[in-house]
Amino acid sequence: MESRQLVIVGGGPAGLSAAIYTARANVDTLLIGCAPKVAGDYEIDNYFGFPETINGRELIERGKRQAERFGAVLDCDTVLGMHHGESGGFVVKAEKREIACKALILATGVARLAPKIPGLADYEAKGVSYCVSCDGFFHRGQPVAVAGEGIYAANQALELTAYTKDISIVTNGKKSEIKPEFQARLDRAGIPVIEARIEGLSGEAGLESVRLEGGRELPAHGLFIAMGAAGSGDFANTLGLAREGAFIIADPEQRTNIEGVFAAGDCTGGFLQISVAVGEGAKAGRGAINFLKKGA
Repeated sequence: MESRQLVIVGGGPAGLSAAIYTARANVDTLLIGCAPKVAGDYEIDNYFGFPETINGRELIERGKRQAERFGAVLDCDTVLGMHHGESGGFVVKAEKREIACKALILATGVARLAPKIPGLADYEAKGVSYCVSCDGFFHRGQPVAVAGEGIYAANQALELTAYTKDISIVTNGKKSEIKPEFQARLDRAGIPVIEARIEGLSGEAGLESVRLEGGRELPAHGLFIAMGAAGSGDFANTLGLAREGAFIIADPEQRTNIEGVFAAGDCTGGFLQISVAVGEGAKAGRGAINFLKKGA
């Protein structure tokens, strides 16, 4: 496992702004994130310092070059999860690498929405969960299902093998996007991937089964939601970050309730603008610098 002083998750304006500040302060900085939503061809004409418009792709490319000039390492990878380290700090698990770090900045953008599964809200905290490391323990030896179509779902299913062997992945009608390496691991663990839509949930005191299209009933004591890629809500659940609805709570210095973890940009809510994300990223970077210096 490699080690870094700081890992920033998210390659948008907030994450890049934070990386510019931390790398310039000689903090060993790794930013993990691919092209953000803003990196498109649409024109931006309300960003300070650009009398002519600039498109999102060019703005992000400029930010990347600036962060790299100061020594930040930028890696287009998919973060699958993160947790507290056994001897302090944090561990970030990505598709291509696993990194131990002393501080974290989350700049992951707006949290994902819950999938449209009939009855989902009725079974939240009664079998439906968004966090394997939080709730897997409560389903020991029981049949469980993971709702998702990609490597995030595959990783969550594989983590569940620590608690039970009766695990299924249901794509909720989407085509599986699980890469061959992860599919081979699922095959070895005996975890099937079912490309079917979830039509309902059932159970008396708690979840007992997932009803699939065609009328099939899949026994499930727990249903773990892992659609798409992991987002700020998933990381918040695992790390124990305080949230208000879908957004991570951060103070005016972008500090969360967990020491050493900072959040910036759209994942904290508020005025969802590039200029705001850049400012919050700068503050999160300064907070991380101060935190790391204090612990040196």
